[in-house]
Amino acid sequence: MTASKHQRDEPTGTAHLDSTAQLMTRITSQLGTQLSHVRLDGSRRTPPQTRPAPSTPPALVVVAHGSRDPRALATVHALLDRVREERPGLPVHLGHIELNEPLLTDTLAGLAPGRAVLTPLLLSRGYHVKQDIPAAVATAPHLTARVAPPLGPHPLLVETLYARLVEAGWDPRPDARTRRESGVVLAAAGSRDPDSAADTARTAALLAERLGVPVVPAYASAAAPTVPAALRALAVRGRHRAAVAAYFTAPGRFATQCAQAAPWIAAAPLGAHTAMARLLLHRYDGTLASPSPAAAPVQRQLTSA
Repeated sequence: MTASKHQRDEPTGTAHLDSTAQLMTRITSQLGTQLSHVRLDGSRRTPPQTRPAPSTPPALVVVAHGSRDPRALATVHALLDRVREERPGLPVHLGHIELNEPLLTDTLAGLAPGRAVLTPLLLSRGYHVKQDIPAAVATAPHLTARVAPPLGPHPLLVETLYARLVEAGWDPRPDARTRRESGVVLAAAGSRDPDSAADTARTAALLAERLGVPVVPAYASAAAPTVPAALRALAVRGRHRAAVAAYFTAPGRFATQCAQAAPWIAAAPLGAHTAMARLLLHRYDGTLASPSPAAAPVQRQLTSA
């Protein structure tokens, strides 16, 4: 009788102990969770916030002119690599106005719907900036696109021109006599647009301030004076140590032609200098930050320098 009762009571006692253990486990777990929200000084911890994933920035589309010289395309690709190094995570694309692939219209057509900033790899205002690039944007209605100003005039261009002249042999610390005998011809492509000539003249003035010698703008085509004429004008003024600064983004026929006219040193084109990469990003950032006129034609949305 006693043994039988003990056998009946044993399962009931075990179940009671199991229930007590489970209860204690739940209490311990809940207490641990509550304590995790309290600091040692008794203040309550702020629960961690879940941050949204960063959105992809608008695409940067660098618009190059294009050239039959293979060195030009290689230079542009090297410059874009520098831009990517300066701004990791920024989608960087290339489009050409003519002569090289990809053409700008094809680049724009291949972009996913969204925002884009077209930054001309051009040094002054002119037909390409005012007409060709906006016309290409009009073929891409799936994009909310804005067009940045051309690269020039800007102090970063002047620093690049100065660096290229020093690389070619320009004395960065000339004595008074050397300075009196020296001058520079700023050789540019040329355009019939008076705004282009004004932009080039402004760059020449900035470079003259940087060097402390006269700088005369000259052109390979479509405008005057020519590089030989500008060199003769400097010689008349007693500036026989005349250098040619190549106001070209990359090597090509015009840059070679202008360099061949130099009586002394001829600097290399602007190329893939770090300052050029930073200037492209400066134009991109400035265009994004500036107000965009609502419902204005593309041609009127060109951000002023």
